[in-house]
Amino acid sequence: MIVARVPALIVTPDAQHGVTQYSSVVASAVERLTGASLRLSSSALLGASVPARSHLHFTDRLWGTSPEDAADRIEAIAARSSITVTFHDVPQASDGSVNFARRSDCYRRVLAASHGVVFNSVHEVDVLRDFTDPTGRAHVIPLPIDTEVPPAERPEPDGNVAVLGFYYPGKGHLEVLRAVARIADTTELRPGLTFLGRPSAGHERDLEQLAGLAHDLGVTLDVTGYLEDAELTSRARRASVGVAAHQHFSASGSINSWIAAGRRPLVVDGRYVREIAERRPGTVSVVDGTRDLAAGIADALRNPGSTWLHDDAVIGPNVSDVASAYLAWWDAVEW
Repeated sequence: MIVARVPALIVTPDAQHGVTQYSSVVASAVERLTGASLRLSSSALLGASVPARSHLHFTDRLWGTSPEDAADRIEAIAARSSITVTFHDVPQASDGSVNFARRSDCYRRVLAASHGVVFNSVHEVDVLRDFTDPTGRAHVIPLPIDTEVPPAERPEPDGNVAVLGFYYPGKGHLEVLRAVARIADTTELRPGLTFLGRPSAGHERDLEQLAGLAHDLGVTLDVTGYLEDAELTSRARRASVGVAAHQHFSASGSINSWIAAGRRPLVVDGRYVREIAERRPGTVSVVDGTRDLAAGIADALRNPGSTWLHDDAVIGPNVSDVASAYLAWWDAVEW
């Protein structure tokens, strides 16, 4: 690997944003492999002197006040520094018709401005080609999972069903709430519900309304707010059942967080979930749809061993594998 061909690795300033956190993790791993200092703040791209090559992790909400503003900003950067991009949160129908059209145009513009793009799943490539650009160039490097938690060390379960990650409509929180309420109405089980995380910006009121619904349904709800990594892992390991019931998956850092904590989350079937199940056998328990969610959660509550990874679970690639994949890809990019 010729380090001169490795771009500056751009990290955005919102330290609590999952994309910022991921870009920092990958940058650190690349620096360990190369022995070079490569990280730069996104603000460095606005100065008088910019790197010849840069790699960005992109979601429109992180780079601008609107999809148009984000695309303008990336095009301005690309006019001064040759860029490659990792796409996150690719546009899909769940955005709503107006925002979907705006975000699709934004991602098309960023794609056109780049010398190469990475996606975190084959599913995201398919989404891009289904909804945004059928000819879109793409290279897939999966999200990594690193776990140092011995699977045998299992804390006493807290009695709660937990959903992990930022709250926003469509993430599955509502479906899990309704499933927990149904379990209480139809079985002897009385689980509580925990949301491990905080609302995404602009969705604070939505979460307040969901908390009101939980009260009306008689479900005890604990919203933790933002958690640092160590506390997030600890809470994930104490949950009785972890669930990921996204309605419109892209690539899921929350599923990976469950797996990294040694847990085998309950997930709702879909194209991305099938990709995960094939890539990492033994790491997720799949239910057919949200209508089957209550039965799946009840079964998991009665069989707690099913919610933990077993020795034969396939967890990789780890972050070092992902960094190596990026280095090989940058070496092949036609800058």
